[in-house]
Amino acid sequence: MTIAIDIGNTDVVVGFYDQEWKHIFRVPSNLEMEAAEYEKRLRVFLLEADVPVPTIRQVILSSVVPDLTPVILEVFDQFYEGDITVVDGELLKRLELGSINPYELGSDLAANAVGAFERFQQSVIVVDFGTALTFTSVNDKGQILGVAIAPGVRTAMKSLSSNTARLPEIPLEIPSKVLGNNTVEALQSGIMQGYVGLVRHMVSQIKAEMGGSPQVIATGGLSFIFKPLHDLFDAVDVNLTLDGLRTMFKRLR
Repeated sequence: MTIAIDIGNTDVVVGFYDQEWKHIFRVPSNLEMEAAEYEKRLRVFLLEADVPVPTIRQVILSSVVPDLTPVILEVFDQFYEGDITVVDGELLKRLELGSINPYELGSDLAANAVGAFERFQQSVIVVDFGTALTFTSVNDKGQILGVAIAPGVRTAMKSLSSNTARLPEIPLEIPSKVLGNNTVEALQSGIMQGYVGLVRHMVSQIKAEMGGSPQVIATGGLSFIFKPLHDLFDAVDVNLTLDGLRTMFKRLR
């Protein structure tokens, strides 16, 4: 069994793979939570999901939260006696992902690129709806051409709410019409419909810059909310980052 760990700004996601993703464990990323609490939650999950710990053969970890990395490594030291592969600049350099600086590239974006190319075997654009909204373009050789980053929709909503006196946080739902009749509808329209337009425009511009006919795949926890965009995507896969980490491990063996 392979374990892939994706430490993001919002959640820590742990996937257990044996021919397929058998179990997915998700817990909020919390810098104030100690390793013992993460371990407790993981043990409860393993018990409830009946995950056979002795069958774990390899563990690979990606993190965009450096201060949380040693905490999660400490947790998995309790379950796994082997070496844990941590995706860093040196590892990305070995993967030869193109001219982009491997020491600046987010390990999650690299995993997305690797997972998407493994799936399509051609040029591809990855749209990741996470804490940040990211667009990663990959050529037909599996090399990363470039990345575009915008605030994620939840991040934008929290920023607007925290910096205004009378605008509340709202449910992240696509409204049925563009013009709202109350504050919630108006915010949902401006933010949610606005992001629909943002994504369509960015994908169109990236396609024009790349040339050819790249596939487009969406991932991230909020990807399923944007159903009006699903005609734009050739696939939607919330486990793409985990797939990319698993593929990285196979390439490096």
